[in-house]
Amino acid sequence: MSLPLVVELFLEMIVVERGVSSHTLEAYRRDLLKFHAFLHPQSIELENAGEQHIRAYLQTLYDEGLTARSAARHLSTLRQFYGFLVLDEKRKDDPCSKITMPKQLKKLPVVLEEKDVLALLEEAAHGQSAEDIRLYALLEVLYATGLRVSELVSLRDSAFQREEDWLLIRGKGEKERFVPLNGPSKEALSKYLKVRGVFLDGKKASPWFFPSRSEEGHLTRQRFGQLLKELALKSGLDPKMVSPHVLRHAFATHLLSHGADLMSVQKLLGHSDISTTQIYTHILKGRLEDVLKKAHPLGRD
Repeated sequence: MSLPLVVELFLEMIVVERGVSSHTLEAYRRDLLKFHAFLHPQSIELENAGEQHIRAYLQTLYDEGLTARSAARHLSTLRQFYGFLVLDEKRKDDPCSKITMPKQLKKLPVVLEEKDVLALLEEAAHGQSAEDIRLYALLEVLYATGLRVSELVSLRDSAFQREEDWLLIRGKGEKERFVPLNGPSKEALSKYLKVRGVFLDGKKASPWFFPSRSEEGHLTRQRFGQLLKELALKSGLDPKMVSPHVLRHAFATHLLSHGADLMSVQKLLGHSDISTTQIYTHILKGRLEDVLKKAHPLGRD
């Protein structure tokens, strides 16, 4: 099925005025061709479609199983096309003007079970090399504090004081916060300090708590992620399920499952808005529903 001339004019415009890539141009073409095919059995020309036709089309996309993200892309294409028609005086109204973008659901984070985190910690504790001791310290601190990986690898040398039970964290927007340490994480950091000189690469000092030869001067997020995946393999876990961010999610979820309040978890994670933290309640809700179905005498299907 060929596209109307007005579509070709629209596509020509976005190439000339916006300089879109051939890949993007083809995506626009496919979206408009799909809508054109939807209208064809109804004997409706693409340039004459109304709001009701676009709403019906979006419903069809959902019925086909398209995600909210994909449906939003289709609607964006139609908005630009009909906006072009209005500007070019080929029609007076924009049929997309009252149609809102499909709401995109937040993807729930992957969360490791407590037994899986313990398996990682136990495997890491076995190592005796300086690299092993560093990895164990990183893992203990990450699970004890829920730091962002960028905050963890870029800890300042002054962030940890042996006599104190907290870390001084410089987070997003250069905001500082104190994060408490538990016994195992503090012990792991103290052990790491004894081998830290190995990573100074001949230098007398470094401003970073986890120095390295990288351009940044400290252990990189990518390298830490690689080390975690290698550790996951040794622990019998799927490496795809293990990352620094997944362990941050595990920290928050496990705290809430053991009775921590949402506001305290928000402060520990360094979230400026509690709505960001509330995603973890959805995970717990699903878990509680599963427990109820399995354990309650009237909860079984």
